[in-house]
Amino acid sequence: MSDSAWGQIEAYIKEIENTECSDNDALEQFRIRFLGSKNILKSLFGEIKNIENDRKKEYGQKVNELKALAESKYSSCKSDLQSSEREGAKSSMDFSLPSAPFQQGSRHPVSIVMNRIIDIFEKIGFVVSEEREIEDDWHNFTAMNTPEDHPARDMQDTFYLKNSVTNLLRTHTSSVQSRVMTSQQPPIRIIAPGRVYRNETISARSHCQFHQVEGLFIDKDVSFADMKQTLLYFAREMYGPDTKIRLRPSYFPFTEPSAEMDVYWGLKDEIDYRITKGTGWLEILGCGMVDPNVLINCNIDPEVYTGFAFGMGIERQAMLKYNISDIRLLFENDVRFLKQFSSVI
Repeated sequence: MSDSAWGQIEAYIKEIENTECSDNDALEQFRIRFLGSKNILKSLFGEIKNIENDRKKEYGQKVNELKALAESKYSSCKSDLQSSEREGAKSSMDFSLPSAPFQQGSRHPVSIVMNRIIDIFEKIGFVVSEEREIEDDWHNFTAMNTPEDHPARDMQDTFYLKNSVTNLLRTHTSSVQSRVMTSQQPPIRIIAPGRVYRNETISARSHCQFHQVEGLFIDKDVSFADMKQTLLYFAREMYGPDTKIRLRPSYFPFTEPSAEMDVYWGLKDEIDYRITKGTGWLEILGCGMVDPNVLINCNIDPEVYTGFAFGMGIERQAMLKYNISDIRLLFENDVRFLKQFSSVI
């Protein structure tokens, strides 16, 4: 019995060495025969009790070598078959076929309108300036002529950081203007786009976060007429060459005199009548000459320099341009809504 076991080992070694697995079926049959749960090698392990004592160790090593040989052969054949399949897949690939369709994204309507406004003002020499969204009280309020006891602070309900009375989420991008004015001397000609925050009730017409673009021009002999012509140029570039504007007196703590600018939207339909309150005119931005106190706060001599500033909300411009009835749509990231702007550059 023991001699036959030794002979069986040699026979299996030759069988394994001569095996060629031409396909996955042959490979699976090899695995079942030599490595499966009921493989033929198990009987050889059982024969160890019939081997002479002085040769049991040698016999055990020989059977283990046989098992290792079977495992190595299986791994080698499997690797060869997988390589052949990959090569076959490559050779059968038709590179002349059109590629799979690539799903195109779209720009957000706020980004579209903001980029358009930036392009318009860059054409006349304005440079984009960006700053932090977490601001300190001085740059956000005090430098812009709004001291602690100023009633204008009640116009903006502010988000203050936890356990802080000086750090806040900026309520307007005017804080960018104050930082630029304190870091460089005129001439200054900038626009400041960015996100701002106010503690307001979220509704179809208002949100606790929105975007602004503010502009600032400071130089010698800058006049109200310069501001009016700049804003008229913007309105006609944005809304069409026949756009009409009007300026109405208003109040802002950092400009004097101050104004609100309206464009004539018309009364073509019921929607126009509603959004213009029956007048045909629609307010789109606030503006004015920079208050001398702001220049003094920022170490600019108001006896030498004058300037104007303006600011507008991007969401409102987008809602007008694309006839969007609810500002919340601009913040909810509903893909069905955003896909409508896929063709807009």
